[in-house]
Amino acid sequence: MIRRRPPAEAGAARRRRLLSRGHRGETLAAWALRLKGYRIIARQYRTKLGEIDIIARRGDLVAVVEVKARPTLIEAMEAVGPHAQRRIEAAADIWLSRQRDFSRLSVRFDIVAVMPRRWPVHVKDAWRGR
Repeated sequence: MIRRRPPAEAGAARRRRLLSRGHRGETLAAWALRLKGYRIIARQYRTKLGEIDIIARRGDLVAVVEVKARPTLIEAMEAVGPHAQRRIEAAADIWLSRQRDFSRLSVRFDIVAVMPRRWPVHVKDAWRGR
């Protein structure tokens, strides 16, 4: 059996659909965090080392949040592997170095899982930074 690659347009359409789903998930996650008392500092913060989906703050606590839209919480947690964690930590280091009150801040790495027909699940301290 010969497998054919889908046309390039199909791949582009899939990427757009996934990107759109990701943006919707990030918007929903940001609202869920706001309702919990966090102030959203940045969304889609890009550095040369990686991207942070959401940076949220409550007092002196900074939550570096990775948003994953997956069918289950387990799949969302597993989607943030060690490589992704290091990339997010490196981007967080860059963001933190640019903050005037750097020495006062506590940093935590969280995951917000966006699942179908459910309110987003906020997993605090999903992993420990370096």
